[in-house]
Amino acid sequence: MSLISKLFGGGAKPGPDPVAYKGFEIFPDLMPEGSKYRLSARIEKIIDGERKTHIVIRADVFESRDQAESFSIAKAKQVIDEQGERIFGAGNR
Repeated sequence: MSLISKLFGGGAKPGPDPVAYKGFEIFPDLMPEGSKYRLSARIEKIIDGERKTHIVIRADVFESRDQAESFSIAKAKQVIDEQGERIFGAGNR
């Protein structure tokens, strides 16, 4: 599956339940890299009735899926703490 398909939901597979954090939902969307996993998460929030999405992808790779999932959630929380709804673009609060 191509990176573009992964980013935009092509062939989406059911994943772990989202983590609720400060009104946002965090979905750890790990990217397999051989036998390792790249840090990746999707942050979503409904704003004015519209679901907004922001993708977080980092260069970090982990041996264990559980470790990659944990760090992906932690990184997404950090992004939310630092930027809030601004992650969805300048037109948002």
